[in-house]
Amino acid sequence: MPSDKLRVFTRYLPFLLKYGLKFLYQRLQATVHRRTYCSLPSPQTVLVIGGSFTGVWLARRLTESLPSGYKVILIEKNSHFNYLFNFPRYSVLQGHEQQAFIPYQGLFENAPEGIFEQITDEVICVREGDVELRSGKCIQYAYLVIATGATQSPPAKLLASRKGEACAELRVLQTRIKEAERIAVVGGGAVGVQLSADVKSFYPDKKVVLIHSRGQLLSNFGVRLHEYVVGKLAALGVDVLLGERPATPGDGKWESAELILKDGRSELFDLVIPSTGQTPNTSIIAGFAPSSISAQTGRILVKSTLQLEGDGKFDEVFENIFALGDVAETGGPKMASAGMMQGEIVRENILALIRGEQLAEYTPLALEGALKLRLGKDECVMYIQEDDGTDFMFPGKNGNVDLEAAKAWKMFGAVFEEEANE
Repeated sequence: MPSDKLRVFTRYLPFLLKYGLKFLYQRLQATVHRRTYCSLPSPQTVLVIGGSFTGVWLARRLTESLPSGYKVILIEKNSHFNYLFNFPRYSVLQGHEQQAFIPYQGLFENAPEGIFEQITDEVICVREGDVELRSGKCIQYAYLVIATGATQSPPAKLLASRKGEACAELRVLQTRIKEAERIAVVGGGAVGVQLSADVKSFYPDKKVVLIHSRGQLLSNFGVRLHEYVVGKLAALGVDVLLGERPATPGDGKWESAELILKDGRSELFDLVIPSTGQTPNTSIIAGFAPSSISAQTGRILVKSTLQLEGDGKFDEVFENIFALGDVAETGGPKMASAGMMQGEIVRENILALIRGEQLAEYTPLALEGALKLRLGKDECVMYIQEDDGTDFMFPGKNGNVDLEAAKAWKMFGAVFEEEANE
């Protein structure tokens, strides 16, 4: 029987070839665009709210394709790009946390003059034709893209928006992990699994318990991945409790607590780290488009074109407003790769509206949900699941202890050696 790695390569080879050719064509288009774009007075604005993976990718692609007379404004409250993939590791590993915060500037330094502007601020209100920022400033838009993602409890995402304060936030958790002897991680998603494995890898003498409310870890994925991960956690010495939903400290702080299990038993932990749930960041449109927020999931409802879905009365108003990524009910997985694929659809559709052409529709692909899960200091596993339940799984090895942070900095056009030591 062929290995999963061979099966997945064979299965997705046509897609990879197609995507590779498309990528080369995009690079050629970007080169031509850079030489032909002209900065004009009073350009119309494509406003992108949210500077994580999805928003940054879209903004960058727009700088490579918008016609003269248009510009991109990216609004993001964080001073630096938060490289979320490495937050679990840098919650445990001391002295490396600064490498998870990458300067934005290098991403757009090759963009045509006048096509891009970044504002470090927070949108508090969306209106027809403009948005209001926390600073009190208002920004007009011709097209609006909402890529605000979802809020998660630290350390999946952090509370601080400035690099120095965010690093200090991670250092607090590092210290508490180092000092604690009995640690409970509550929540068996990707962050909880990776955090538990890292704590036990770097501090093998500590007692680490991973507690999950359902009967399967990583509940959005297949049973085969769950069984593999449970085995790897057991080999590391992590205890796993399934079907448990103990009350955790309500303030979300990392502190000691007594957790009550469903059979009545109680266990005292020196440190409890909640790692549960996501809350979509939709408050900015709650007053403007309440009918576009799902009552079931809290996400923004969108059409297959990723334009806002209203109640019929506002279709014309919403024609120039898009939502994508974790904040939107797109039908795709809540993964960075899916957000980037959706970003390409939004880019195409903004250009189509400018040109008066037919809009493209987003169709999720299984490959967008591919998961790379770190399982301690040395190991990881890749997992892909098709809609029909067919899955592919193959183990691998992690890179260096920084999880190849230098590659991420290079991708952002940032100088790793200088910035990482600030």
